[in-house]
Amino acid sequence: MYLAAVFTTLAGSHPERKQRAGGSLPELAEMEGGDDCSFPPDSSDDHSQRGSVASSATLSRAQDVLVYLFGESAVHLSVEGLGSVTVQELGRSVREALHIPESVQDAFAFWLCSPLLELQLKARHQPYKLCRQWQDLLYRFTEASEEDISQDEPCLQYRRNVFYLKSKELQIEDEGVLRLLYEEARSNILTGRYPCDPEHWTGLGALSLALEDGTGLDSQQFTTTVREKKLSSFLPAHVVMGSGGLLSTLRGKSSRHAGLEQKLLEEYRKISTSAGNSPEPTQLLHQYLNTCHSLPYYGCAFFFGEIDKPAQGILQRAKRKAVNVGICLEGVYVMDVKEKHVLLGLRFSELSWDHSYPEEEGDSHILWLEFDGEEDGTPVNKLLKIYSKQAELMSGFIEFCVELKSASEGGAAAEVDGDVSLSQQPAGQEGRNKNGRGGRRGMLHRQGSVVCSRVHSLNTISYVDNGKEIKRLKPKRAASFFTRQASATTYSAVQVTESLEQG
Repeated sequence: MYLAAVFTTLAGSHPERKQRAGGSLPELAEMEGGDDCSFPPDSSDDHSQRGSVASSATLSRAQDVLVYLFGESAVHLSVEGLGSVTVQELGRSVREALHIPESVQDAFAFWLCSPLLELQLKARHQPYKLCRQWQDLLYRFTEASEEDISQDEPCLQYRRNVFYLKSKELQIEDEGVLRLLYEEARSNILTGRYPCDPEHWTGLGALSLALEDGTGLDSQQFTTTVREKKLSSFLPAHVVMGSGGLLSTLRGKSSRHAGLEQKLLEEYRKISTSAGNSPEPTQLLHQYLNTCHSLPYYGCAFFFGEIDKPAQGILQRAKRKAVNVGICLEGVYVMDVKEKHVLLGLRFSELSWDHSYPEEEGDSHILWLEFDGEEDGTPVNKLLKIYSKQAELMSGFIEFCVELKSASEGGAAAEVDGDVSLSQQPAGQEGRNKNGRGGRRGMLHRQGSVVCSRVHSLNTISYVDNGKEIKRLKPKRAASFFTRQASATTYSAVQVTESLEQG
């Protein structure tokens, strides 16, 4: 029997069905400790509805396991001792089945994925045990309803390791490995998880067509192929659907699709001209991935959150906007879930951060991002509040990425004593030791591309530092001191005070 029959979860959901924006929780164990399965224990309280789903005798026998891949395929494994098998042990079997060279084994990792939550696993994790605790994780890290949680089922997926360097990816020549990376990148483009401009998605769509059907199609063959497979197989769904409501969508669908087909054809002809009639698949795969690498959030882990919308009037009630928060080794990117564009993109050298816990029932977990901005021509410091049950995870993940990046650059991470990071030092310690900030960071400017930040559309807290005290701008209210990083390789967290948290 398949894995679903063993513990009712892993084979129950296919990764290609719609995912909730955000929710990626890589390196969760970093937040919980270092034992083999450091997640909340499987308790019998109201939130733990999954009981004993398989006997030890059943788990000791060989079981069929499905490990899903992007591109609607899966690896079938026969696993003995399923209840205690680790990710490391599964990895050897999957790499053997997919003929993945040992030299690039770090390019991929195992994930538990569902529409509510995504979790990258470590080598020592045991998927069976984690699935038994899945509902506990959903209650702790998502806002899903009890009904949704009770019906949610994760699948085991083999996909890109969020910590794998893009520079290493560029050196891969194995076609099978490149195709796995391509399928994942293509899915993120088509679903809008990777926002991109028209010149990107038309070029990428044309490359997908060339990979699937070759570069020798004439105009009639091109039109027939695209209409048979549908535009949504090559272009992002939100681009194909358009905007403006149902009636305008229906009225303009034909002309819009014709225009998109024409743009796709023009890009396809460019590829045919430059690559010839029989290009090597690896050439096209490299070209696709190289284009994706130009997107700063390629390879990010994604989390779900909300931010405050700017007030439209004095009497209007404050509302929130759903966002995806992408975090990678380069920085943090806040994206509008509905509009499919970047609201804020910051490299780690441009930000300070922290998270705060709810103080009263009904309050939210908050991730605070601090960066430099401008108010009426005056340089100010800005604070963005991201409401999310995953705020603690995001904060810990940022810290982990900062330390990895510093270590890879020979920076200060190696000098950290024990497991204590700079963001865990007492409030203001690093800033006082370095006499405040070590120079202003680069300003963020309003731009038209979906890839660029839209600071003007954010509802942020602004304050100024005159060297003696920190003063908040609009509304006037007392504020406390914030620690700031002293250099590009030294980081400290924003220390949140009650006065700002209530703002």
